[in-house]
Amino acid sequence: MMKSLKLGFMAIAMSIGIAGCDKNDNTVLLFSVNDDIALGKQVRDEIASDPTYKLLPRTGNEAAYSYLDAMVNEILNSGEVAYRDEFEWDVTIVEDDAVLNAFATPGGYIYVYTGLIKYLQEADALAGVLGHEVAHSDLRHTSRNLQKQYGVSVLLSILLGENSSQLEQIAGQLAGNLAGLQFSRAYETESDERSVEYLAQTEYACDGAKIFFQELENSGQGGTTPEFLSTHPNPVNRIENIEEKADELGCDTSLSMDSGYVAFQNALP
Repeated sequence: MMKSLKLGFMAIAMSIGIAGCDKNDNTVLLFSVNDDIALGKQVRDEIASDPTYKLLPRTGNEAAYSYLDAMVNEILNSGEVAYRDEFEWDVTIVEDDAVLNAFATPGGYIYVYTGLIKYLQEADALAGVLGHEVAHSDLRHTSRNLQKQYGVSVLLSILLGENSSQLEQIAGQLAGNLAGLQFSRAYETESDERSVEYLAQTEYACDGAKIFFQELENSGQGGTTPEFLSTHPNPVNRIENIEEKADELGCDTSLSMDSGYVAFQNALP
C-alpha cells in the first residue's frame, strides 16, 4: 500500500512539475523555491566551515560591505529579479587576490573574490558580474542542473524523506567542488543577458558585464581560462552577446563614474 502511494505521489509530482513553470517561466520538475533556499543554506554552512575559503568577516570590514551591499541591493531593486523577496541575497567577500572569480549558490548566496574586485577597474564591471551571479540564483540554474545530473527518482526520494542525507551530501559537493556550480553555455548566456536587463534599471552601464571580458582580452588573458571562465563561452562571443542585448533594449551604456569604487578597493585587505 505504501509503495503504491509513493508511486502515485511520484506520478502526480512529475505531472505537476512538467506542466508547471516558475516565476521565470522555466519548467522545474521537482525542486521548489523552498528547496532552493534549504540547499543554499546548507552550501553556505559548508563553505563557512571549510578553511580553504578565507571569508572576510563583516566585523572590521564595515566600509567594504556597506559599498558592496549597496551595489547588490541596487541590482535586486531593479524590478527584474523574480525571487527578490523569497531568496536570502547575501553577499560574502572571499579573501584571495590570486583568484578572478565570483559564484552564486541556490537561494541567493553570492561570493566574490578580492582578486576579481581588485582586477576590475570600473564599478560598472563589478556590477555586471554581480548581476550575472544574481541571475544564476534567480534563474535557479543549480537546481535545474541537479535535476539533469541526479534524475527524478533521486530528487524525489529526497523530497519524500527517504534519503535525508543526500541533500547534505549534494551541498557538501557543491561547496567543496565549484565545478558543481558551473553551468552550460546556454545558462551562462542567459545570465549575461539577464545582467543587462538588471543593470538597465540602475545607475550602472547596462553592458557592464562585458568589461571583465574586455579587460581579459586586452591583457592577453582571454585564452588562459581563469576559473570564472572554466566552462563558459568564449570571451569575445560573450562581449558580442552582451552588446546585442544592450542594443535590443536600447539601454544606457555610459559608465556610472562611481567615485566610491577606488575607496572600496582600498578598504579591502
